[in-house]
Amino acid sequence: MNSFGLKFKFTTFGESHGTAIGCIVDGVPAGLVIDIDFIQSELDRRKPGKSKLETQRKEDDTVEILSGVFEGISTGTSIAMVIYNTNQKSGDYTNVKDLFRPGHADYTYFHKYGIRDYRGGGRSSARETAARVAAGAIAKILLKEVGIDVKSGVYAIDGINAEEINFDYAKSSAIFALDKNKEKLQKKAVTDVLNSHDSVGGVVMVRAYGVPCGLGEPMYHKLDSQIANAMMNINAVKGVEIGDGFESAKAKGSQNNDQITSSGFCSNHSGGILGGISNGDVIETKVYFKPTPSIFIEQKTVDIHNNDTTYFLKGRHDPCVAIRGSVVCESMMALVLADMLLLNMSSKIENIKKIYQ
Repeated sequence: MNSFGLKFKFTTFGESHGTAIGCIVDGVPAGLVIDIDFIQSELDRRKPGKSKLETQRKEDDTVEILSGVFEGISTGTSIAMVIYNTNQKSGDYTNVKDLFRPGHADYTYFHKYGIRDYRGGGRSSARETAARVAAGAIAKILLKEVGIDVKSGVYAIDGINAEEINFDYAKSSAIFALDKNKEKLQKKAVTDVLNSHDSVGGVVMVRAYGVPCGLGEPMYHKLDSQIANAMMNINAVKGVEIGDGFESAKAKGSQNNDQITSSGFCSNHSGGILGGISNGDVIETKVYFKPTPSIFIEQKTVDIHNNDTTYFLKGRHDPCVAIRGSVVCESMMALVLADMLLLNMSSKIENIKKIYQ
């Protein structure tokens, strides 16, 4: 499956070392002002090679809108966008043409399809997430019209957790760190694994502000289930928490319940979601990324004929994929909320009457 969403839906295409990657976004209402500079700025946040703590594959990630926009306004038809690959080094992968890289999708893709694009992982590469960010930018433009704002930042690297949360600071941080007092230690953790040719995992926090009460489609398209679905569909993500998440299992009901007053909720252990529906509070999730599987240390593996062997990686890779994963998580949250926003419009008959009477 290459598509996500029901009403606000996007489909991505392309491979890491192919000619281009891109997306088609369906369900965008007509009359929306499409700011191409904003879309490009979102891609610039994600693009590789901005610092020594990221992969040194340098792509401009220049986006081109092919359809669905006329004179800067959405027409109501599919918006197609393309991003051309310009800095591929496919030769870096010839030594793993017939080998399976540990921790990668090579093994499972090959056994599922019987063929694989070994150039940087092909379709399974995190390069595909640039297309999600482009689609997410369209979603953010829509959400802004109703006062919803999605923010993200790196909460933890190598177990070094943020204690203070500052999304404005994360925007200016080279590693999107939420806590300026922990940034130095987190950077050191990345530098250490970079120097030892290894990698490290991290945690991204995403919050959505201004979300109205009522978004989510029970029973099988709940808001929290789709947020988890969206985040787990990002490369290298191995866990997702909504609100207090895993810590909720350690609490008592008297501690975990968000008591309610006429002024609102007294706490937000639920992460802004009750019964799969937004409750009007801030939506909060944490997304857990495993260490980048691309490491420059000799490892055991097998070839496509199941012969034991070893391999040594070449190429350019992120020592901590969670860093550039921050904006991807933010984009996926925006895409889920845009979809839920449009789906919710038909939940009451009076909403439909307002349009047709």
